[in-house]
Amino acid sequence: MSEDKATAKTSQPGPEAIESVEELLAHAYVIEVDAVERYNLLADQMEVHNNSELAALFRKLAGHEEHHAKEILERAGDKALPKLKSSDYKWGEFEAPEAAELDRAHYLMTPWHALQMALRAEKRAFAFFDQLVKTAKDDEMKKWSEEFREEEAEHVRLVEELLTRYPEPAEDWAEDPDPPVYLE
Repeated sequence: MSEDKATAKTSQPGPEAIESVEELLAHAYVIEVDAVERYNLLADQMEVHNNSELAALFRKLAGHEEHHAKEILERAGDKALPKLKSSDYKWGEFEAPEAAELDRAHYLMTPWHALQMALRAEKRAFAFFDQLVKTAKDDEMKKWSEEFREEEAEHVRLVEELLTRYPEPAEDWAEDPDPPVYLE
């Protein structure tokens, strides 16, 4: 078996594999909840490293995502959303599209770095819903996908606007004259 065929068998399907409005809403909800968790984890990490400005920024982003998660449930109304296992998600990736990349966090990162991280996450979420718009199985799925895509476009615009407030840091931003010492 060729490597391409082996890879194709083990990779997850993309958003075009979502079959129903209920499944779409379940995915959209999990995307928002996951974003809340990631931003709160990053805020916690920044608090540990006494970076209160960045902690507040991550808490603000988490608040936006939490608001959208609640809106999804309210807008779903009486639709019964499926309880998806992690193996059921159709991100086309390992993690939810809007998940902030925790491995990129650094205790000395600046708000500019945090916003770049958030921007990448918001753009991935936009691309996920954009793909759903293009592959929607019916008009109702397309309508919901367009709404979610527009919300993610709003998030992208918000983060881009916030980025204008913070200059890109110097290349030596990560140099620490007094680095942490790990003791065993």
